[in-house]
Amino acid sequence: MTEMVFGTAPVRAVEPVLPRWWRTLDKWTLGAVLGLFAVGILLGLAASVPLAEKNGLPPFYYVTRQLIFGGAAMVVMLAISMLSPPQVRRLGVLGFVAAFLALALLPVFGTDFGKGAVRWFSFGFASVQPAEFLKPGLVVLVAWFMAAAQDVGGPPGRRYSLFITLVVVGLLAAQPDFGQAALVLFIWCVIYFVSGAPVVLLVGLAGLTVLGGFGAYSGSEHFARRIDGYLASEIDPRTQIGYATNAIQEGGLFGVGVGEGTVKWQLPDAHTDFIIAVAAEEYGLVLVLAIVLLYAAIVAMSLYRLTGERDIFTRLAGTGLACAFGVQAFINMGVAVRLLPAKGMTLPFVSYGGSSVIASGIAMGMLLALTRRRPRGQFGEILARRGR
Repeated sequence: MTEMVFGTAPVRAVEPVLPRWWRTLDKWTLGAVLGLFAVGILLGLAASVPLAEKNGLPPFYYVTRQLIFGGAAMVVMLAISMLSPPQVRRLGVLGFVAAFLALALLPVFGTDFGKGAVRWFSFGFASVQPAEFLKPGLVVLVAWFMAAAQDVGGPPGRRYSLFITLVVVGLLAAQPDFGQAALVLFIWCVIYFVSGAPVVLLVGLAGLTVLGGFGAYSGSEHFARRIDGYLASEIDPRTQIGYATNAIQEGGLFGVGVGEGTVKWQLPDAHTDFIIAVAAEEYGLVLVLAIVLLYAAIVAMSLYRLTGERDIFTRLAGTGLACAFGVQAFINMGVAVRLLPAKGMTLPFVSYGGSSVIASGIAMGMLLALTRRRPRGQFGEILARRGR
């Protein structure tokens, strides 16, 4: 009877969640991430054995832990990639608040593990580095503020985001961790630039960063020692940079052979900060170029998919996450070949470390969620939604 009066209402078929997720996902980026993680395990089999032997542990102790951490990171990445942009925003803001509080508590409860910088919470069986988890949350928070600033009657999001970023930079510099502080400031500049910032302001921030570097050089012996080593005309062969440079030169095009490298026995951080030196020595330039291409592909494909995105928050957050991922990889590899001073920064998905790989999984899950293909509404509908 109802159908006779009102007519038959068409039933719209709803595509199941998993098929829709898989259809809209950037599968090339996902494949590149899995490739990087596989390379990390391969290099970990070589680089971490000397450290395990030195500490009286089973030969593949660190590889096993990396498999566990990496497996958890892959699960987290895939779960987050199923979220919508509003859900990514909520997760990012909550994650930033938690990581920021942890970062603020480091001077009281943190440890330096004898490395001269208080960056970790030690729990005996594992350690956590809050700065790694802070970055994806900060990207999302800054993108949210800057997107809101472009709404009619919106808040002064650019000023709010700059204030929060400078507070984070101050906390990182106090550890000291000038590498992460510079990376955080770079992330803010990238998002600000994409949102339409004047170039003059960015030049001014660059000048302030240089002045801050001079101040850090004068006030931090740890920072000054690294800069002096970088600027020295000759490399001390007994330093980490000296060992890494020699390993890269010895590797040549095809490497000295699997398991035949020596740098992993000389460098205490061969499985973390200088793992690219192990790759260059044992597998040669071929594997190093393959790793570089995987990172470049992830950044390029993500930015390409974001060029067609109309939602401002999604575009800003996705660009920030992609650039942060690529720049961190560039910094790590740049240190190994002496393009940059030593920073103590991991190579995402390749270096050993629970905090690094899980935080990278979170960041990449957010990026995959933001770059999924979505139906594009009419431009007028988007403007109407922004005006609400």
